Amino acid sequence: MGLEKLGTLADYPAETQSPAFSMSRREIELKLEVPAHGLARLGRSSLLKGATTASRKPATLVSVYFDTDKLKLRNKGFSLRVRRIGRRHVQTIKQHASEDSPLFVRNEWEREIGSTQPDLDFAQDPALELLLNKKLRRDLKPVFETHVRRTVYPIESDGSEIELTIDRGKLEAGRHSVPICEIELELKSGQSAELFKIARTLAKEIPLQLVVKSKAERGYAVLTGEKLKGVKAARVALSPDISRQVAFQLIARACLYQLAANQPAMQGGDPEGVHQMRVALRRLRAAISLFSEMLASPQTAAVKAEFKWIARELGPVRELDVFIKRVLKPVSDGNPNGAGVAVLARDLQKQRGNAFARALAAVESPRFRALVLDAAAWIEAGEWTHQDNALVRALRERPIAPAAAEELHRRWKRILKRGKDLETLGPQRRHKLRIQAKKLRYASEYFTETFPGKKSARRCKRFVFSLEKLQDALGDLNDIAVHEDTIAALGLRRRRANPKRAFAAGLLTGREDAQLDAVMAAATAAGAALISAKSFWR
Repeated sequence: MGLEKLGTLADYPAETQSPAFSMSRREIELKLEVPAHGLARLGRSSLLKGATTASRKPATLVSVYFDTDKLKLRNKGFSLRVRRIGRRHVQTIKQHASEDSPLFVRNEWEREIGSTQPDLDFAQDPALELLLNKKLRRDLKPVFETHVRRTVYPIESDGSEIELTIDRGKLEAGRHSVPICEIELELKSGQSAELFKIARTLAKEIPLQLVVKSKAERGYAVLTGEKLKGVKAARVALSPDISRQVAFQLIARACLYQLAANQPAMQGGDPEGVHQMRVALRRLRAAISLFSEMLASPQTAAVKAEFKWIARELGPVRELDVFIKRVLKPVSDGNPNGAGVAVLARDLQKQRGNAFARALAAVESPRFRALVLDAAAWIEAGEWTHQDNALVRALRERPIAPAAAEELHRRWKRILKRGKDLETLGPQRRHKLRIQAKKLRYASEYFTETFPGKKSARRCKRFVFSLEKLQDALGDLNDIAVHEDTIAALGLRRRRANPKRAFAAGLLTGREDAQLDAVMAAATAAGAALISAKSFWR
């Protein structure tokens, strides 16, 4: 995982398996957040009772993170810390979650040093070129620190050696601090599947959830006072020679990262957090569709069902957010005290509040926590990754480039065929066409770098632009149909509807109807542009 796959540590060069000095190693781990009251229950868990005694007495660790005033290290995707452990000082450089490996695996360079200040003379790895800059070295200073009480348990699980670490303490940045209470599972040797096996065992006994941001990333957020905000999809770099299995895992990791990373913003009430969680789910479900034959298994079906469940829970609040912003707000801004408009606004905000409460309950439920953990396990070591069926094995091992070309061509032809008579399609068929266009757009974005070359890149950019325009226009047509149903439910379906309310609903309906011709024209033009577009995968 992060190289080509996450298998056994034997898959990696020998020098990456030992404590890193001038070389880096791959840190394969799961970080799990747990409420403080859960730690007491953890001590009584069957897992720790079955473990040997703690590998050492609990230790107090003080870690000081260094950067420049302009946070140059952070902006380049690195963190630098010096950790005091008793009388020893250990320096660690980590590369943050990247586009090709946004979960579980990070590059790490570590060595013992003789003081509390960083010593970067050993940093000769090309990946650390930034740190060789003398000016940056001179500008380094402490920016935040963590104080944790750490207990480590060695666990053996079906021949795999795993270290379970419990950290409890706080992170301090200036006058601000946040608590730290987490469990870390790190694979020392053996199979990655055992990490998830242990995590699921723990999840049955204590409430925990997957953490996608490191202590360093959280520290920077506290330091800069960053507000919770939606996290957009990351670029996925798929080289032509990787296998279909590796390609899917890279895509799915990025999607799962986006889903989990937007949970805090969503919980904070940010509409963009809700939107980006839904985008992550759509992208992940589109990826499953692209690789459906390879992924077929009962476990995949179960995971898909859970994705559909959380998408349904998030749907109503997002639909109301769109309606309020695109339909109600323009009318309300123009005539805020108009007949019935204020009443409808209050009704919609109440509905939105109820829908958000429902979505929040789902996201904070044990079911969602289990979904994220189970999805991670399925991506990395699910049934589909080791099915012995010769056909499925061939699908997994096939290079991504020819497979992607076939899939893109097939989906493009289907859209061209179904979009010929766009103006005559009913709302339901237009909606299905929009979903197909969206899946093809996601596929094109995933496979952009699978077909290298400037010509291919130019064609891909134009192709994706055409798909975006078609998807947006079809989406607007679908929104108009959905909005009209929403308006009718608000103002006209009651036997004794308030005349002012009904009048306001009529205003909203009229505004939507007035846009229909223009939106249909935009959809037709976008369809024509897609027909004339050239494929980038040949």
